[in-house]
Amino acid sequence: MQQLPLGVRIPDPAVFESFLPARNQQAVEHAVRIASGDMQGAVWICGATGAGKTHLLQAVTARASENGRSGYIPLEELASLGPGVLEGLTQLECICLDDLDKVVGELEWEHALFGLLREVLEKGARLVAAAKAPPALLSWQLEDLGSRFTAAAIYQLRVLDEAEQREALRLRAKLRGFDLPDETSRWLLRRFPRDMRTLYELLDTLDEAALVAQRRLTVPFIRSVLKE
Repeated sequence: MQQLPLGVRIPDPAVFESFLPARNQQAVEHAVRIASGDMQGAVWICGATGAGKTHLLQAVTARASENGRSGYIPLEELASLGPGVLEGLTQLECICLDDLDKVVGELEWEHALFGLLREVLEKGARLVAAAKAPPALLSWQLEDLGSRFTAAAIYQLRVLDEAEQREALRLRAKLRGFDLPDETSRWLLRRFPRDMRTLYELLDTLDEAALVAQRRLTVPFIRSVLKE
């Protein structure tokens, strides 16, 4: 089977409209209120890889930017630059820190995070953090910082089951302006890793191929594209 060139295009914006709440409805509703400025303070989003943490944080950033200054900081990519990447973030009304567990346990980072969180709470701004585990299960160097995050609103995202993944793919297809046959979504889930980032990238790439060929996304067409 030929490998498709995944990730060669700029992905569709990660917004609330393209996020399937499923069993994570409460987390999404709280994220919407934070993004809209209806609530203040800190929120902690946790869950396994592929649960949708990054999508949700980027959706918060996009919605918050409609009425103020917001920023999304992917710490998995930026951690090597040091805690200086946090400087100036207090000028934002809404700050989203992804992969926070990448820097927990590093004292210099925790001092910078403590100062950032304190200023966010004092000025009535919003901070949304994401990690695989809840704050109580992380190994903090600064216990007070861990306690402050533990006192935040904490939501654990559940990974979508197979039926929910098919629904999420149909939603993605609908937003891109095409129909995804149920037979096709079932076939994709049987043949490819079941994390939504991979599936979304695959679906977007196949959609582009179908657009060029003026074909529907049927199983026979996908097989021909993959040269299976």
